Amino acid sequence: MKRISFFLATALLLAAPVIAPAQDAAMEERLNQLSAQIDVLKEAKELQNKKIEALEKTISELQAQANTPKGDYASAEDVKQLGNQLADKIKEVDKKRQADSENVADQLDKIRKAVVGGGSSGGRRTSAPPSTDNSKTFDATAPHMEYKVQSGDRLADIAKAYTDKGVKVTVQQILAANPGLVPEKMKTGQTIIIPSSGR
Repeated sequence: MKRISFFLATALLLAAPVIAPAQDAAMEERLNQLSAQIDVLKEAKELQNKKIEALEKTISELQAQANTPKGDYASAEDVKQLGNQLADKIKEVDKKRQADSENVADQLDKIRKAVVGGGSSGGRRTSAPPSTDNSKTFDATAPHMEYKVQSGDRLADIAKAYTDKGVKVTVQQILAANPGLVPEKMKTGQTIIIPSSGR
């Protein structure tokens, strides 16, 4: 039994140098494979790092473009200045509108005065009666006064002013006393007769 054990131990010792190089070769091949895989991973990592750097550069450029105002946009100062100019223009237009409104009101008032004439005709246009009728209704020998027409005078205003002074006279009586007088065509400085028979 001791001999068998001895032979086995010897066989194992003799076989050990043969097994060890075989294991070393397998281990070395395994190490070479791992080394190759590590090299592939290193290259992949370097490629990823390059891609990441390129992406970071692109992101930085996009951020710079986003933060840089384009020529298409107005600055806050430009907007403020334009707002002030617009406000000034609106004020100017409003002043012109008010002036136009006042001018229209004046023109309408003049037209109303011209159409109404004497004012007591109920809005109807008055015209001087024919001179033949006037001579029958107005007696030149009867007491009367003369009046010089002032700027803006209307026959209704003149008649009222004399009535307020105690001289009872109507627009029709003034027209009768002034043959051919057209109220709308009275001129400043023109002399008209005011009959005073009704005093």
